[in-house]
Amino acid sequence: MHARVTTVQIQPEKIDEANSIFRDSVIPAAQAQKGFRAAYLLVDSATGKGMSITAWDSLEDLQANESSGFYQEQLAKFAPLFTAPPTRETYEVSVQAQG
Repeated sequence: MHARVTTVQIQPEKIDEANSIFRDSVIPAAQAQKGFRAAYLLVDSATGKGMSITAWDSLEDLQANESSGFYQEQLAKFAPLFTAPPTRETYEVSVQAQG
C-alpha cells in the first residue's frame, strides 16, 4: 500500500469550509477511483495548517490517479482557501494497525 500526503495552509476561518469540501466532494469522488483505500484530513484549527492523507492499493494506482488529472481537480476545489501552495509527498505504508 502507498500513501500520498499533501500538506496545506488554509485560512483558519475557512477550516469548516475545507472540511465540508473534503467530506462531501473529495471523498465520494475518491471512492470511485481504482485502488483507493482511505482518506484523512488533519487540521490545526488555530493555524490553518493541515494535511490530507490518502491510501492506495499500489504505487501504480496512486500515480494513475495523479496522471489522470483527478488529484489536480480535487486540489482546485480548495484553491480559494489556500494561503500557500500545497506540497505533496508519497510514501510506502510499512506498518498499519486498526483498532
